[in-house]
Amino acid sequence: MRSYTLQQLGNLYFVKAAVEGPLGISVHRLLADTGSTYTILPVEVLETLGCSPAASKEHVRITTGSGYVLAPQVAVSSLHALGRKYENFKVIAHTLPPAGPIDGLLGMDFLTAIRARIDLGTGVVVVP
Repeated sequence: MRSYTLQQLGNLYFVKAAVEGPLGISVHRLLADTGSTYTILPVEVLETLGCSPAASKEHVRITTGSGYVLAPQVAVSSLHALGRKYENFKVIAHTLPPAGPIDGLLGMDFLTAIRARIDLGTGVVVVP
């Protein structure tokens, strides 16, 4: 078992994640979001990495603060966070409002896959 201390801002917990696409790798600050079914990255980030949301044939209906959105789903070459790296990981392309301190969301698709246990009192994630 390994444990990781999340960055905290108020009641929000963040994790740094490396995202790789055909055109390179970039590191982003993602909200560890147990309320999000999917991992979500901004359209601009995915385009820069060579993972074009416009070319996606897969779309997912997601709920946002302003209602429902049909968003493209694309596979990144890899997503590396909390000591785990997944190849061809599917993410949702959706740009979040710019006012927040985050680049995207690390959703339950990733957190469940790594069997993460989050202690909200300490901000520690344990990964078996």
